[in-house]
Amino acid sequence: MLAGLLSVLLLFGGCASRAPERDGAGSDIPADLQRVPDAVPRVEPLRVGGPNKPYEVLGVRYEPHTSDVPLRERGLASWYGAKFHGKPTSSGEPYDMYAMTAAHKTMPLPSYARVRNPANGREIIVRVNDRGPFHAGRVIDLSYTAALKLGVLNGVAPVEVERLTHADIRAGLPSRPMTAAAPAVLPTVSPIVSPTPAPATTSVPAPVAAQAAAASGGFFLQLGAFRERDGALQLQRLLQREAPWLAPLVAVLDEAPWVRVQAGPWPDRGQAESMAARLAQALPLQALVVRRP
Repeated sequence: MLAGLLSVLLLFGGCASRAPERDGAGSDIPADLQRVPDAVPRVEPLRVGGPNKPYEVLGVRYEPHTSDVPLRERGLASWYGAKFHGKPTSSGEPYDMYAMTAAHKTMPLPSYARVRNPANGREIIVRVNDRGPFHAGRVIDLSYTAALKLGVLNGVAPVEVERLTHADIRAGLPSRPMTAAAPAVLPTVSPIVSPTPAPATTSVPAPVAAQAAAASGGFFLQLGAFRERDGALQLQRLLQREAPWLAPLVAVLDEAPWVRVQAGPWPDRGQAESMAARLAQALPLQALVVRRP
């Protein structure tokens, strides 16, 4: 986030007011964080105004929901840690990186949400009390402990997010797996300033040339591995939108029990590593160089 935005964003605290310095896990991390229980959903009154008022970041205007609406979406999850520990969130509550909380651009505050990592099948429930993240493709920013339990501490990762309505909470929906839930779907409010059309939700087949190249051998970038094909297609669409220079080389490969997203090939490891570095500058995505026979 640009430093010049800091004064504008202080009102929203937490994610919305982050300066560009590097964040991290810090030191003196408590033991057994994997055993920290999920947030326990309860019906809380939604805030009037304050963190639920429209706001603008990087020239884009956001309008948070102000009513108890259902919401399901897919995108990238990130996390924030020691740099913001103890500082006010958008709701005014101190940020606790060891609690099960999260930030979202438009969910009404406070909210509870179930987050699922399709790569490993893990699910968590968090209390949403902050605004952000404001990077392209990211839909939720998790606390350190939430990211640890979900298995996404190594970087951003595709996730599925489901807001739990008051009716869901009263009905005991949080105790059921996400795959069994079927709430109504409302998309996140689109930015008012120069909105970009949403990507198509239909399956996007990998280019034929990329599929053929994957079978020919060489050095490739491993971009993701998923248990479900839908997660791989989600990542492929993101790359087509955010890294169009790489998209023609991207293939979705069904290699049971995994569905892999790879790009390539390159004739030597050095060229593949150079492309991985370029990708890391464009997206918060760490690619692994692999060799296919």
